[in-house]
Amino acid sequence: MPYQNLLTDLDADGILTITLNRPDKLNALSQALLDELFDVIIKAKTDPKIYSVLLTGSGKAFCAGADIRRLAELNANSAYAFARHGQHVLNALETVGKPSLAAVHGVCFGGGCELAMAASLRFATVDARFGQPEVKLGVIPGFGGTQRLTRLVGKGRALDACLSGRTIEAAEAQQWGLVNALHPADTLLTAAKTYLQQLRTLAPLALQRTLQAIHQGSELPLEDALELEALLFAQTAATQDKTEGVAAFLEKRKAIFVGE
Repeated sequence: MPYQNLLTDLDADGILTITLNRPDKLNALSQALLDELFDVIIKAKTDPKIYSVLLTGSGKAFCAGADIRRLAELNANSAYAFARHGQHVLNALETVGKPSLAAVHGVCFGGGCELAMAASLRFATVDARFGQPEVKLGVIPGFGGTQRLTRLVGKGRALDACLSGRTIEAAEAQQWGLVNALHPADTLLTAAKTYLQQLRTLAPLALQRTLQAIHQGSELPLEDALELEALLFAQTAATQDKTEGVAAFLEKRKAIFVGE
């Protein structure tokens, strides 16, 4: 279905490209955009033709954050509902069960940074800029920024970013581990698609269980996380794809995975 605030494209490799499309607002996360994003993510989760998700922004920015006009209208009750809704949408992306990659250019601030962190991976242009500047508006990150940033880069760096609200340049973001790779602007999307195309050749169920083990396990005590890993390992060991993968390795040929 057509969207008012998103552009979507599914290519032959099963890569669903979702482009935030409010360039005049630097792709700020309005209520309508969040609703549309949730809709397309939920559809991607169950569509067998979609193997991965590529998220980017139109115009000169990835996403400047939440809609400031919306923020101005919030009181305690509506702010709680707004935050939980945004968290719900970003949780859907993080748990879509398929690899996702945010290709970031320009600014990636506030809710935009929180959105990028909900993706499995982040590629960025060498001049991209990241930040959680909410404190400068008298609030704190509300779409998961305090939590995902801490999990990605550690408590000290998350405190630095969220307390100061400062801009984090792309090179520093990569050093922190917030960004996985840097690319020139004219090759960013090509590099992102090439990476996802490589994942397309791997076992879909193994990728799904890997995502689950890391996302869920990172929030559990170690012993519980190891139990989760063992259970997910057992599930993948019982699949046709495991049989095919091992046979292909022993026979020195390329494996053909079917997701079963």
